Amino acid sequence: MERKLKFHEQKLLKKHTNFVGTWKKENTLHENEIIRRYYLQDRSDYYKYNQVCNMLKKLAAALSKLDSRDPFRIKMTEQLLEKLYSMGLITTKKSLVQVTNLTVSAFCRRRLAVLLVKNKYAETMKAAVTYVETEQIRVGPNIITDPAFLVTRNMEDFITWTDTSKVKKNIMTYHNKMDDFDFLD
Repeated sequence: MERKLKFHEQKLLKKHTNFVGTWKKENTLHENEIIRRYYLQDRSDYYKYNQVCNMLKKLAAALSKLDSRDPFRIKMTEQLLEKLYSMGLITTKKSLVQVTNLTVSAFCRRRLAVLLVKNKYAETMKAAVTYVETEQIRVGPNIITDPAFLVTRNMEDFITWTDTSKVKKNIMTYHNKMDDFDFLD
């Protein structure tokens, strides 16, 4: 027979009610590495990307089970590959094998903050996230304030500084191309 818990032991158990077995479910090392590398601010973004990857893998598996000459399979495969290619998640539109190898990192590489570092708008991920959150960056005509914004291949060319950006002003001053009229409030 077990002894009765002391008062402070009961208080501790109230704080930590469900800690038995939860560590087995989490892949925290890989998860933390991805979160740190791509500067994900919310862990739920990782889980959402993981869910989408798993759904796409299941869809690819279901399509691959169909007959290869089936017109429905051919049409759906072409549509899926075209959509993923235009989003920038896969490199070529050749086969469903690329969809089965899709990872969370592919989604993270299409985030606006990551593309800012890739295109040399910022030196670090943290600086890129700060630029996005402070309304320094626009994609096309829209000012984006969410660093988790996924940029498609078509929109990648339209990433620029906003017209009122202090960073743009400093860059234009450095290159002797600044026109004071453009920066009047």
